[in-house]
Amino acid sequence: MSHWEVATDADEVHTLLRASDRHQGDRFGSPVPARNPATTESRVRAGVVQVLRHSDRLAAMFTLTWQPPFEEPAGVFPFARTPAYLSRLAVRPDLVTAGSLAGLQCLRRAVGLALEQGADVLRAEANPDLESTVDTMVLLGFSRCDGEFGGDGTPRRVYLQHRLG
Repeated sequence: MSHWEVATDADEVHTLLRASDRHQGDRFGSPVPARNPATTESRVRAGVVQVLRHSDRLAAMFTLTWQPPFEEPAGVFPFARTPAYLSRLAVRPDLVTAGSLAGLQCLRRAVGLALEQGADVLRAEANPDLESTVDTMVLLGFSRCDGEFGGDGTPRRVYLQHRLG
């Protein structure tokens, strides 16, 4: 049985986030982001981290905020009145390997929550090496904004936006 809840355990969330990052880095030969446990703690305390549990085990998570959790390149996103931001999408590595739909469930939940909370768009930054994640986001209505950014020693990024409502 699966259910959603607001995260209350920052250590549990941070452990999943780091495991997911390592798994994706190994799969795609991408650099593993350095994650700050204090950031995880503050986001859990703020109540902006959603977790999906399967049989009471943490399966997946994401963060939904009203402030950009990443530095937006100038002019990358079209105008929006009330943007929400999706970040830190993570799925337990064994579920990724098994072909779980937990990542898709996270994206659908994020879109629904952003819409319920009054956002007119949902924005995200993604690693373009995670092609299946970016492709799934596009299938769910996200649009790529202005190509890829980064390189020359900085991580490559793609920016996506989903118009809501």
